[in-house]
Amino acid sequence: MPDSPRTAAPPADRPGLDAAALTAALTPGSGLWRAVEVVEAIGSTNAELVARAADGAAEGLVLVAEHQEAGRGRLDRTWVSPPRAGLTVSVLLRPDVPAARRAWLSLLTGVALAEAVGEVAGVRTSLKWPNDLLAADGRKLAGILAESSGNAVVVGVGLNVSTRTDELPDTGTSLEVVGQQPVDRTAVLLAFLRALEQRYARWSQVLGDPVSSGLAQDYLAWCSTVGAAVAVTMPDGSTLDGVAEAVDWDGRLVVRTDAGLLELASGDVRHVRGR
Repeated sequence: MPDSPRTAAPPADRPGLDAAALTAALTPGSGLWRAVEVVEAIGSTNAELVARAADGAAEGLVLVAEHQEAGRGRLDRTWVSPPRAGLTVSVLLRPDVPAARRAWLSLLTGVALAEAVGEVAGVRTSLKWPNDLLAADGRKLAGILAESSGNAVVVGVGLNVSTRTDELPDTGTSLEVVGQQPVDRTAVLLAFLRALEQRYARWSQVLGDPVSSGLAQDYLAWCSTVGAAVAVTMPDGSTLDGVAEAVDWDGRLVVRTDAGLLELASGDVRHVRGR
């Protein structure tokens, strides 16, 4: 999820989200979403839904926090956002697909988020494998974290919406900073969840096949990592340099290095300019 900005109290021009209105707008006609819950503050929306999944909660639950106090990103990084400045949302899914293809859920979520941001905010974005939404200048708008719990997968998104420059790290930005105009969080959230449902349904119907569902082609259209020179920090702390050539059938990044082709299931990717 996005790098940690400094926290601040929510100003008066940052209205809260209405759970009842969101549920009423989202659930009629939906084959996936059951309810939208909104809490003022929570440790981690992902951790809460992982616990509920373990207790047997059904697919289709959406949990949104106005302020997340112990948010986590990939590689156990912390994620903090000023209250009501962004969208911090987790969804509970139970995909009936082969386990190896579940890695595509983060990529699928990224495509849905990019589509929603473009539709509502008119902001041009790209996706950095595996879990970042970037503005055109390469700064981070959002991050995605998928966590498994038995046959369930909880996918969390943290998106900077109205976060100001003084509340952001140097590597981050927000929709309002980029677009220079107010952005309605409710509209972005609804557009994202609707796009996510449509893509998830198509992907699930073909047992997670990224090609026949159209996901692989659409992901590559949004992805700024494939074709780029990259430096990848591996989970053990080592670094490898190369050129990202593809995303494979199981959602792994294929990188050409001096030692040959490597298929990476995880790692912290940095795009290298000027090589």
